[in-house]
Amino acid sequence: MKTKGLVPRLWRKIRRVLLILLIFQFIYIILLKWVDPPVTLTQLGSWITGHGLSRDYVSYNQIAASAKLAVIASEDQLFADHSGFDWKSIEKAMAYNKRKPNRIRGASTISQQVAKNVFLWQGRSWIRKGLETYFTFMIELIWGKRRILEMYLNVAEMGEGVFGIEAAAQKNYKKPALKISRQQAAMIAACLPNPKKYTVMPPSRYNLSRCPWILRQMNYLQKDSDIQKIIN
Repeated sequence: MKTKGLVPRLWRKIRRVLLILLIFQFIYIILLKWVDPPVTLTQLGSWITGHGLSRDYVSYNQIAASAKLAVIASEDQLFADHSGFDWKSIEKAMAYNKRKPNRIRGASTISQQVAKNVFLWQGRSWIRKGLETYFTFMIELIWGKRRILEMYLNVAEMGEGVFGIEAAAQKNYKKPALKISRQQAAMIAACLPNPKKYTVMPPSRYNLSRCPWILRQMNYLQKDSDIQKIIN
């Protein structure tokens, strides 16, 4: 008799725990619309593994418009237009990865990167990708583009153990994020594909070659009225 009642009781407890977790994460997403995360798993992992942890969260109006434009130009040029996912790029990346399984190409939008960096862990798995999809949908729905971009500029790794545009600007150029030039913003954005490998100062060969391309894209994108609404 006891054994027969054990499974239903266990299932009720599991459901209760899952419900509590669901409510907690929903409250946390809403809270982060106005409050910066105390720490992320990526930041914690950087500190634990000895790569360091340097960060300084700043508000949206303390970040130069050129920095906002530079990361959009570098990472997600359709940021103003999509609802969290760039389906065409995802399809192209899947086709590429199928042809060349040893060379994985990503197609994550800024929204997806924020979902991963704020709520999840680094790495590749179907579980993490599924959770990333959920959190991407939620922050697009609750936060909006300006908050997503603000969060990205505060939590993205922009150098080994350096998180956020303010810490990157101070480390590399000894000035706040509000004062960096277009060239400096583009140089920082150039490191984003692999910030531990592609150094800003001294500039890596990759940064030197990618920076002019980002600047050209910035000149093109700044004419877009939807992007102007986001970055200003």
